[in-house]
Amino acid sequence: MNVRKIVRVMVAVSLIWGALTTGALAAEPIKMGAILPLADSTGKDGSRSMELAVKQINEKGGLLGRQVKLIMMDDEMKGDKAAAALDKLVTVDNVDIIVGGVGSGATMGAIPGMKKYGKVVVWIGGASGKIEEAMAGQDWFFHLHAWDYQQGALWETGYLEMEQKYGIKRKKTFMAYEEGAFGSGSFKAGKPIYEAAGNELQGEAFKSAALGGGDYRSVLRHAKEFGAESFIWTGYDKDALPIMEQAKEIGFAPGLFVGSPPGWPVDFKNTPLNQAVMFYSYWSEAQGVKNKNSKMYSDAFRKEFKDDPVTYFGPLAYTNIMIVAEAIKRAGTLDNAALIKALEATSYASPMGDTFVFKKSKIIDHQAFASPKIMQWQNGKAQVVWPWEVATAKLIYPFPAWDKRDKAAVPAKKAKGEKK
Repeated sequence: MNVRKIVRVMVAVSLIWGALTTGALAAEPIKMGAILPLADSTGKDGSRSMELAVKQINEKGGLLGRQVKLIMMDDEMKGDKAAAALDKLVTVDNVDIIVGGVGSGATMGAIPGMKKYGKVVVWIGGASGKIEEAMAGQDWFFHLHAWDYQQGALWETGYLEMEQKYGIKRKKTFMAYEEGAFGSGSFKAGKPIYEAAGNELQGEAFKSAALGGGDYRSVLRHAKEFGAESFIWTGYDKDALPIMEQAKEIGFAPGLFVGSPPGWPVDFKNTPLNQAVMFYSYWSEAQGVKNKNSKMYSDAFRKEFKDDPVTYFGPLAYTNIMIVAEAIKRAGTLDNAALIKALEATSYASPMGDTFVFKKSKIIDHQAFASPKIMQWQNGKAQVVWPWEVATAKLIYPFPAWDKRDKAAVPAKKAKGEKK
């Protein structure tokens, strides 16, 4: 072979190799479409945690030889916004899978579009049982959150154990709830549980500050007039500070003061009004003391954003992306049927402190969730007070009167007759 022929062969090989490598480098990324309320603390923690997970995945080579691209949409906690976001993600952005979700009302708005397009959806929020009913028979829907009736039953177990341990009183409970699907669904699910335990539950709706409301004085006065031993409000993070300010204004301080938002505002930890406020959750940064995966997540989040995650939707959103990523690797494809089968084989040790495994709930085929916990704000930190095996602090009880806040840090005593 002469020199000219050798040169031609080398040029041809070079062109072929260039085409192959250029094609590999230009391979379309795997697109994950996320829907979150970005102005809410849950959405802020959730979006950043998803970005962190995607960054870690891409630094390790991506998935199926392709990089992962996260496309984020804001639902503003509104059903019409969630529906529009879903439509854009599928028809314009051509995403491969749908993730995210927080509010039940927004989720309800997105459900028609989910059914229309049939994309695999791995959803982290929306606790209303109405969502579960709407998703009956949808094998492409995977849910990473407890339903309202499941939450209520598990938290009731915690209260019963705290009654024995600390002697708390809650025969008369008042629930103030936001008027949408999230709040009204929680009240409807909780009422039979409370009454079955021999407790009287009275409830009243309010308009959340997240949706244009913000005056809770009437509902707080009604709770005070009722003589509530336990007060629970179910709403969103924008309700937290004004509820506490207005409770102080009218001198309302029941023995148990409980907030039940999906997440707390970032600055809530800095206000003295938070002391001894209890809440329901699935995760606290304090869990890092006992759980290595939780600590690794918190450390990575802090390093990346120079900030702390304040809601459980942070580690839950991280879990969301990692569960999807592992399923894509197992499936070896983005084909819906293969991806559904791979998701069904999920066993993920989450920074939430639990291993997520999909099982059938009352209605849907695929649900996995972390163990609910009862927590309390103590000296600016969210502490786990139940279950006992993961508790990071003792309960402060009763909720201190507003003119006696200097004694608020004293933990509750054990009930009479209880062994130390």
